[in-house]
Amino acid sequence: MKNLKEKQEVIEYSIKLNSTNLSPLRSGNISVRGIQDDIEGFFITPSGKKYETLKVEDIVFLSLNEKKDFLSWFNSGKNPSSEWRFHQDIYKNKSKARAIVHAHSPHATAVSAHGKPIPAFHYMIALAGGDDIKCSEYATFGTNELSMNIIRALENRKACLMSNHGQVAFGDDLSKAFELAQEVENICHQYIIALKMGEPKILSFVEMQKILEKVKNYKSG
Repeated sequence: MKNLKEKQEVIEYSIKLNSTNLSPLRSGNISVRGIQDDIEGFFITPSGKKYETLKVEDIVFLSLNEKKDFLSWFNSGKNPSSEWRFHQDIYKNKSKARAIVHAHSPHATAVSAHGKPIPAFHYMIALAGGDDIKCSEYATFGTNELSMNIIRALENRKACLMSNHGQVAFGDDLSKAFELAQEVENICHQYIIALKMGEPKILSFVEMQKILEKVKNYKSG
């Protein structure tokens, strides 16, 4: 089977969305950049299927050309995730994005309901690429408007919240994208706890620039 490795990887991390409680039930979606029949595109989870039931033939390949995508769906009879559009736009706008994780993780979703960025109350904010984690403006799921809002929120960032929706993160591979999504969820959890004690101290812009330089070589711990 063509691109078996990429499809198996999408399934592996889709199941992890549930097993790690990063995204419950059928919520969220996973994709990885790839090439099929010399066409550049990405492999993405299908719409409406439980992750534990996914098979390699369920994973949908979409090109970065929208017109070809619709022809592909018609011929294959398989529907990609309803959020395929912002995956496509992230790949088209972020050359370093090799994989994308979108999750309705509990704490990130709760914070996103306030439609505000997460400030630098902790230096680990820098893992998302900047001195805050932005929150994209709300738009109906699956729409071009939502996709464009996410692209704006991801300017100079590798992750963002999605207002009243959840979060999205990308990375060099699925392992890194998934880990970043987990980091964002953990940061949101900590932020909620911090707010219960009042407004937390925010690290200065100057300090965050130092941190951003240091995390370029951040691996773990």
